[in-house]
Amino acid sequence: MSDPSNATIAAAFDELGDLYELDGAVVHRVLAYRNAAKAVRDASVSVSALTREGRVTSLPGIGKTLEEKLHALLNTGTIPAAEKMRAKFPPGLIDLTRLPGLGPKRARKLFDELGVDSLDALREAAEGQKLRGIKGFGAKFEETVLAAFAAGVAEKAAPRLLLHKATDLGDAIVEALRAHPAAVRVEIAGGVRRLADSVKDLDIVAASDDPPALAAALAGLDLVESASSSGENAAHARTHNGASIDLRVVAPDQFGNLLQHFTGNKQHNVKIRERAVRKGLHVSEYGILDDATGDTLRCATEEEVYTRLGLPWIPPELREDRGELEPGYVVPTLIEQRDLKGDLHCHTIASDGRNTALEMARGALERGLEYVVITDHSATHGFGNDVSPDALKRQIELVRGINEQLDGIEVLVGTETNILPDGSPDYDDELLAELDWVVGSVHTSFGMSQAEMTKRIIAAIEHPWIDCIGHLTGRKIERRKPYEVDTDAVFAAAAAAGTMLEINSAPDRRDLSDVHARAAHAAGVTIIINTDAHGVSTQGISRWGIATARRAGLAAADVANTLPWAEFAPLRKHARARA
Repeated sequence: MSDPSNATIAAAFDELGDLYELDGAVVHRVLAYRNAAKAVRDASVSVSALTREGRVTSLPGIGKTLEEKLHALLNTGTIPAAEKMRAKFPPGLIDLTRLPGLGPKRARKLFDELGVDSLDALREAAEGQKLRGIKGFGAKFEETVLAAFAAGVAEKAAPRLLLHKATDLGDAIVEALRAHPAAVRVEIAGGVRRLADSVKDLDIVAASDDPPALAAALAGLDLVESASSSGENAAHARTHNGASIDLRVVAPDQFGNLLQHFTGNKQHNVKIRERAVRKGLHVSEYGILDDATGDTLRCATEEEVYTRLGLPWIPPELREDRGELEPGYVVPTLIEQRDLKGDLHCHTIASDGRNTALEMARGALERGLEYVVITDHSATHGFGNDVSPDALKRQIELVRGINEQLDGIEVLVGTETNILPDGSPDYDDELLAELDWVVGSVHTSFGMSQAEMTKRIIAAIEHPWIDCIGHLTGRKIERRKPYEVDTDAVFAAAAAAGTMLEINSAPDRRDLSDVHARAAHAAGVTIIINTDAHGVSTQGISRWGIATARRAGLAAADVANTLPWAEFAPLRKHARARA
């Protein structure tokens, strides 16, 4: 039995939190499991490995009690406390919490008063108009429940949308709604606005002097397959490709409240509300209620919301409850697209790219870059069309010639060498020394143990001609889990060796992740943002690498290829070796 992933462990803690909340446990106990789940998700190393090494209590929120539960999960595949709690409730009860506006406490109330113990039972109760008789629910809640079932909530969970796809879809919907006469302002919110890796649905918020008209307009969009109303100022829709859309509309003077609330994330908003309560205030999507005066402050902008709470405006990418609301936090000036000066990882027709080296260089120049490195795949990357040592020598001559003929940009030659299982590159040192730059990446033998993979990557990090490690964990978002590697050990080795780590901008990679980029920067690693573009048409994907860096809290000065070539060049191992 393989050790559970961080996501599996976090899900187990979340389930325990839900079960204890269903059981009416004290709030502190429920929050302990919620916080533990968050700590596990945010961990940049394997929590299973930390547990086996006796170091898991170093994670915030993980004490001896939770450590015991982790050992049980690793050794038996389950947590006895969870088994005991599951036996107290029907197995379908937690499924109810998938419904909007129905947390564990409210689900328990429906179970106690109506015997609702599954999604099917809930649907039957809603269709029979039985929910409206329960205090705290009502006819509108029944409509919400039926709309959720119509949208497929009882079916298998839909795959999450990668950010670039969600952004394209969201932009199209926002643009269409902005064209409606009733629209004053329309924006994307939720995980898309926070630039998360992927999202389960699209949250769109709007300001209008006629909210019902704008909410009704959602159903008429060409992108929408079906839609339902959940009140005069809200609508839910499903696109033809199965994406779920939630629209909320308020008056223009409440738009800041709405945008802040639905941007999230959940933990950030919980901290916002807790802070407000300590000040005698109550925050919602409709305004900020002052308990002392009974007045409600309606905010047209987010800045007003944060100012009223005594906080600086927090960029959406940083709203992840990672310390951004703590006293003394200084909001960084985050990196922007225009800050990038160079791209040090791209491919051409010499390996598996779609354009020539000259075309890629011209594409980089047109995007305003000052330097670009051609790094075709090496001889053993396993994708076909390998670049043999002799072919790489010809590539060196070709790229040097392009650099001579092309003004306005420095065109350099490198390689993306496969890191072999023993950690060595698949070209000899003499050939690597002829290049301007070397990216080392793992493209084969993903199934190594954590110890073996860590040793392999550290060996590459310590190689004298490997300047940078590409897409460190090999993940493919929503498709392939990262391979096992001790990132803390890798970060320490990279910082010591002066080997850079890239944030790979491919939208299904974004590797380093935001969590890893944050940890690597804290460890003193030099970070760069590369496209890994395989054609001119994809050279713009650096925006997703920028998104990841922003979520990591990085400024322009924290990313090395914001420097001009004259200042970046000396940072390379190639430059140091030749000095």
